[in-house]
Amino acid sequence: MLEETCQKILDCAKISGADQADVMAVHGTSISIEVRKQALEQIERSDGIEFGLRVFKGKRQAIVSGSDLSEASIKLMTERAVDMAKAAPEDPYCGLAKKSELVAAWDVDELELSDDQAEPQPEELENQAKEAEYFALENQSIDQVQSASSAYSKTKIHLSATNGFNGGYSKTSFSTSCVAIARSQSGLERDYDGDVRIFKRDLRSPEEIGIRAAKRAVSKLEARKPKTGVYPVIFDERVSSSLIGHLLAATNGVAVAKGSSWLLNRKGTQVLPEFLSITEDPYRKRASGSRPFDAEGLETKARKIVENGVLCDWTT
Repeated sequence: MLEETCQKILDCAKISGADQADVMAVHGTSISIEVRKQALEQIERSDGIEFGLRVFKGKRQAIVSGSDLSEASIKLMTERAVDMAKAAPEDPYCGLAKKSELVAAWDVDELELSDDQAEPQPEELENQAKEAEYFALENQSIDQVQSASSAYSKTKIHLSATNGFNGGYSKTSFSTSCVAIARSQSGLERDYDGDVRIFKRDLRSPEEIGIRAAKRAVSKLEARKPKTGVYPVIFDERVSSSLIGHLLAATNGVAVAKGSSWLLNRKGTQVLPEFLSITEDPYRKRASGSRPFDAEGLETKARKIVENGVLCDWTT
């Protein structure tokens, strides 16, 4: 269905006057359960298709998105996209990849991005959330659990373009999380733990998640303000990953091309300590960031973004 939807949108874009176009359609199905005090607090389910269209007029481009797949809506959207592209400033770097540059073949199964087991029943997700809450409350210093949740989603992605690219793949996600609140004479402290995996059998147990959420909240109790001074700082892994995220955002090729990145003209220079390297590996099995091709239909490959502290490449 997604392939036909993409082709319909591309055909309409060409009729509307686009020189080139590409469209990505996403069909997402998800269900999430939240519990509190061992009772169902909230249940949400969604099922729908969304798409994003990019059109080109010469060296000008525009991007629109929508979820209404009616012919009238698609026609109106593509016409507006072309009008927007005509009014957009020229971008010497915009355009689709050449057909010779597109990935010729890929093996989605090798990446193991989708768990083939049946969608979990709401009762199963509810029990997992209740179990996480139960084990968090087993810690005597925990006053209450703000929320415990469990969720599942399956996403189908398809990309089509007027340069001939046509391909798609599916991804699944299982998650469990718990937010615990600890109490002492000094007051209340809150912290959380959670896990997200492509395959359910790789997900950490609700027991482990509840216990860790409680321990993290308790560890914040009786915190003391240190004296002013110079100290070594150890960042929690949840914080350290966000610091790397800020750096990677600055390596985005679009931001660099527009001159809005603080790493502009820094390629080949040292941006991190020599003992740090950052590698992009889109072929890791069962990894949420893995993908058989990128958003342009180009082949993905393992590469160094930063090597021994030196900026080597841009990200897409």
